[in-house]
Amino acid sequence: MNLKKILGVLLALIILTSGCGKKTTANVVEDYTKKVNETTSYILKGNMEIYAPEETFTYSLEVDFLKDNFYKVKMVNQTNNHEQIILRNKDAVYVITPSLNKSFKFQSEWPSNSSQAYILGAITKDMQDDPETSVEEVDGKFVVKSKVNYPNNPELNYQKVTLTKDYNIEKVEVFDNEDTLKMKATFTSNDYKANLKEDDFQMESYITEKQEEKDETKCEGENCSEKAPCEGDACEEETGAIEDILYPLYIPSNTYLSSSDKVATDVGDRVILTFGGEKNFVLVEEKAVMAEEFEIIPVYGDPLIVNDTIGALGTNSLTWTKDNISYYLAGNDLTTAELLAIGTSIGYSNQTVSAEK
Repeated sequence: MNLKKILGVLLALIILTSGCGKKTTANVVEDYTKKVNETTSYILKGNMEIYAPEETFTYSLEVDFLKDNFYKVKMVNQTNNHEQIILRNKDAVYVITPSLNKSFKFQSEWPSNSSQAYILGAITKDMQDDPETSVEEVDGKFVVKSKVNYPNNPELNYQKVTLTKDYNIEKVEVFDNEDTLKMKATFTSNDYKANLKEDDFQMESYITEKQEEKDETKCEGENCSEKAPCEGDACEEETGAIEDILYPLYIPSNTYLSSSDKVATDVGDRVILTFGGEKNFVLVEEKAVMAEEFEIIPVYGDPLIVNDTIGALGTNSLTWTKDNISYYLAGNDLTTAELLAIGTSIGYSNQTVSAEK
């Protein structure tokens, strides 16, 4: 073999070996999807931040998954320790609020009907569905960028998913159309061999567990004492009185507050705010009351994060609980985007809305 042929062979080997180990976008998406699909049970732990115009809401996060569409997502607000759980099993989808001893029950396609920043199957689906998905290597990790699909929040445009070289997920960042970070899930623990079972996702076992905890806290013997009557401001919690009415800071154009009524119910005050004009709607506020026995409330719609809590989004309604107040917002004239804009604008301040026509 002459020198020219030898040099040609060496050059070919150099080009070939220089490309070895370099992952393409297709390689990364395919390999990561394969790992997720082969996982029969996983547990992810970390934190999630949601960035609103006025403040940031931070949750601790645990996501449990078992094949055949079993999910349990536990979210605890790190500011007020408010805990909620989204549970999916063979029966339905539930949003459990332990502090109220209540749960919403949905017949919903969640989580497959929307992008989810903390569900691995939803994340890989977004990667596969976007023909323009791209991968960049940054500091020895893969950063996968792809479009997202949030039907109830169309301003969310794309995500960046950070993966280690062995395909553990570290971070999911979701951006809007103006490249502003709106949501971030950071994972500190990945267990792809969690060995979970169907019993871990049963509502009945959860109710039994909570009832046992309730029984354990009952007073006994000399430690038992009569509950002192409430006095002053402390009575507000007992009587269900609402001292301050919260108004939405966002109202659609050519819409105004037409009436504000407070009525007494068996459990306390109920405030009914009626808005008229181009976009008619009603906002109901009442004190959230803990049920004596665990209560399951059937609703039509899907679970949805509303600032620092998980609510229920229906066709023309939004229901949620924040700071011990239950809210019900409904209006046939409102779009989903307007329902969310009104709901998420409540609670930043006690600003009064003009009642002038």
